[in-house]
Amino acid sequence: MRPTILLYDWDNTLADGWAGIAAALNAAFTRFDLPLWTADDARARVRLSFRDSFPVLFGADWGQARDIFLAELRARHLRHVTPMPGAAEALTAGGAWPQGVVSNKNGGFLRAEVQHLGWSHHFGAVVGAGDAAADKPDPAPILLALDRLRCAADRSVWYLGDTALDMETARAAGVTAVLVGDASHDGGIDRARPDIHFPSALDLAECLRGLGRGG
Repeated sequence: MRPTILLYDWDNTLADGWAGIAAALNAAFTRFDLPLWTADDARARVRLSFRDSFPVLFGADWGQARDIFLAELRARHLRHVTPMPGAAEALTAGGAWPQGVVSNKNGGFLRAEVQHLGWSHHFGAVVGAGDAAADKPDPAPILLALDRLRCAADRSVWYLGDTALDMETARAAGVTAVLVGDASHDGGIDRARPDIHFPSALDLAECLRGLGRGG
């Protein structure tokens, strides 16, 4: 399966910002006397955008919780975000194709993190939560990114992520679902059911370098 477009999830696929996400969540949890989460808890539990997950977590208070979360995240998220191992190599190798990001992180924060890591030049589209009519697992964000890249959804588009929700989103959009990592934080590879699996971003980079040379 040779790709024509590479679209990536962000958190835990290209970047690690879980410490900042957990701190922002804990500011809201503290306000409503809820149990706190570690960064590993956030990695294992956060899948949906806040507009989909906060009504479940906070009920009628979700709007206030959202405001607390966003204020705290705005204050600290750039301090914590770092590249995932092998991500820079994968993006460099992927430069032979148009690339984009599709994430459930708020679009404004997502683009700030992309710029902070110096990766803006890699991407022709960066789509986050709130940018499309619906967030992942709805296919709308992938379709919006492809529209911005002036491409159609088909199996030659790879959507690369680390969770079963990412694979579900890819299938809903009619593109190839590519798992990066072992999804041990999300029930494992069998639960994710990817079309293609790379054990790490370094393995992905090696594959893309080969394909870029015509392999």
